Amino acid sequence: MAAPRDIDPLLRGWDHRPGEVTARIVKARDGREVLQMRIDMGLLQMETDLRPDGDRPHGAETYFDYLVGEAVRQGDAFRLSKEQCAEADREFIQFYHRRICWLSLHEYRRAARDADHSLAFMDFVREHSPDEEWTLSHEQYRPFILFHRVQAAALATLEENGAASAIREINSGLDRFRDLFARYDAADQFSEDDLVRRLEQMRESVRTRYEVGRTLEEQLADAVKAEDYERAASLRDRLRTAPLPAPAPADDGAPGTASAG
Repeated sequence: MAAPRDIDPLLRGWDHRPGEVTARIVKARDGREVLQMRIDMGLLQMETDLRPDGDRPHGAETYFDYLVGEAVRQGDAFRLSKEQCAEADREFIQFYHRRICWLSLHEYRRAARDADHSLAFMDFVREHSPDEEWTLSHEQYRPFILFHRVQAAALATLEENGAASAIREINSGLDRFRDLFARYDAADQFSEDDLVRRLEQMRESVRTRYEVGRTLEEQLADAVKAEDYERAASLRDRLRTAPLPAPAPADDGAPGTASAG
């Protein structure tokens, strides 16, 4: 008797919810974990490591890895072809789908890892882009990916090392946003940007919930800004000798978790 080919049993009791990312981790028949995302007409199934589709393009772990090898082989003259641009876009989309699934499942380290892949790939395609229009078509998404990366890394750090470390992670991410705005001559728009404001709100939510004052790094920045160099020197000494943070207690209600959609 032929095995059934429809996916009705997989979808039974797992409804699609418009506007929400619904995902789950399941065991495949061979025992490996796979990630499934419910969509309106079925589901997407992804691998949990390397490329979400499980492919090894030209024997490489990802298409990004393959293109890096091509760039090394061809040298400074390397530019992405039309076909390579299309394949790069395919990998960007795959990693986007998996990243939002990890966020919805609170798998924050995995979400940050996939965001790092996309950001590094964006750096590469910007350097080797065939034209400015194609570059800008990707760069417009950089703030959104960076937001996911900062958010995920901060929430993972909150779970692992506590609130003060999570605040440092957010501040580091805000510095990356500031550099990004400066690169595109838009520094004056930084403080008004919605994603920047959401990260600042997340930081203050962590500070309030866990009753954390200003970190040593923030106090140092305040002292330098106020030209209080004696205090700044004292704070630098304290930073050099500060012990590593202890892991945070478990907390199921992590603040600042934005919609993964």
